[in-house]
Amino acid sequence: MLTSTDSALLRRLAEEQSAARVPSIVAGVVRDGRLVWSGARGQVDGAAPDEDTQYRLGSITKSLVAAVVMRLRDEGRLDLNDPLDKHVPGTSFGSSTVGQLLSHTGGLTSESPGSWWERSQGGDWQALDASLAVDAIKNRPGSRFHYSNVGYGVLGELVARHRGTDWFSAVRGEILEPLGMSSTEPHPQGRHAQGFAVHPFADVLLPEPSPDAGAMAPAGQLWSTVKDLARWTAFVGGDTGGVLRPETVAEMREVATVDDGDAWTSGYGLGLQLVRHHGRRLAGHTGSMPGFLACTITDPASGTGALTMANTTSGPAILTLAVDLITIADEAEPKLPAEWRPSEVDTGLLALTGLWHWGPTPFLLRLIPGGMFELTPVRGAGRASRFRPLGPDAWLGLDGYYAGETLRVHRTDGTPSHLDLATFIFTRTPYDPAAPIPGGVDETGWRP
Repeated sequence: MLTSTDSALLRRLAEEQSAARVPSIVAGVVRDGRLVWSGARGQVDGAAPDEDTQYRLGSITKSLVAAVVMRLRDEGRLDLNDPLDKHVPGTSFGSSTVGQLLSHTGGLTSESPGSWWERSQGGDWQALDASLAVDAIKNRPGSRFHYSNVGYGVLGELVARHRGTDWFSAVRGEILEPLGMSSTEPHPQGRHAQGFAVHPFADVLLPEPSPDAGAMAPAGQLWSTVKDLARWTAFVGGDTGGVLRPETVAEMREVATVDDGDAWTSGYGLGLQLVRHHGRRLAGHTGSMPGFLACTITDPASGTGALTMANTTSGPAILTLAVDLITIADEAEPKLPAEWRPSEVDTGLLALTGLWHWGPTPFLLRLIPGGMFELTPVRGAGRASRFRPLGPDAWLGLDGYYAGETLRVHRTDGTPSHLDLATFIFTRTPYDPAAPIPGGVDETGWRP
């Protein structure tokens, strides 16, 4: 980035490290899938940390576990509406669905019973399951957002049973290795930051423990580096590297539940936290463990993301810092619009493009990149959706009102005659009497 941008980004990082009294902090900005800036303040073992220094990710771990669950869904091994009991039978909360566990709406208790799991040596799945035999459900499943670390311990067990291995082996083989994230591990390897608590009334430090969380590890065990977390930030933004389809990651970024009611500034998707900030819709995750704070967040619309990691239990506004880094980068160096170029299209689909009418309301059907259609009203706001091909003359709605619905093309002598979309009939002319308009068309036609 420009020298002036670099200076502004570093100044924002330095302000946070100084004001919040952070032993060390690292950050990065990602644009179009690559790390374009990184910075550090403070020290690790007497020297500034760098892009390869490991910090604990905390709950960012959950997003990687969620990605494996979505791979299982895309493979047809599970449905997000499946009750947990179908895949991990015998628990006291088997009616909660896989999708609810991913979005923290399954009603489960937030923490595992017993000693605070983040500072305690964890037990195995049998021990965790036994501890949840009574009073594990705190809210009716599906009724509200209730953040549950336990829910991701459970999803780690689900992954292990489907893959026949431990949860981390699945994450490593299916997510980390394909993305080149070779420095992301359940325990630090090589140079890493020690986690500290900073005394609230004096400039002294207390080392924090970092035990293995056992069956709760899928909720927050992993350590990573600026380089690796930058790759994950790009993944969340849509640069999936073949690990998941971009539309699956887009589904993970969709709002499943809202955390703060009518204000709707924060919510949760499928393994991803969501933030609305000054017109931006951001996706990623924060993380905290004793001695560590971390954040990765990205704006899919602009292609800019940011990450931050610090070795302190509390203090810095880690999410605010990451959002500020995105804002500084985009305001200092706004991206040029993508250069338009002609694209390869199936010319046989051109006959479907153009003006269609739902009753008297005109819509436009356009071919868009990726071999998809976009249906939008000609005037004003209305029901707009994108569609991807399902098969001959069948298209699946991806978003908006028609998400999940099928658009079917009907033909007369090979020529498109009308579209059927969730029982709504679209015709080339308003209320075409030759089409199967529900309720029929007045035979006297239009009149003054």
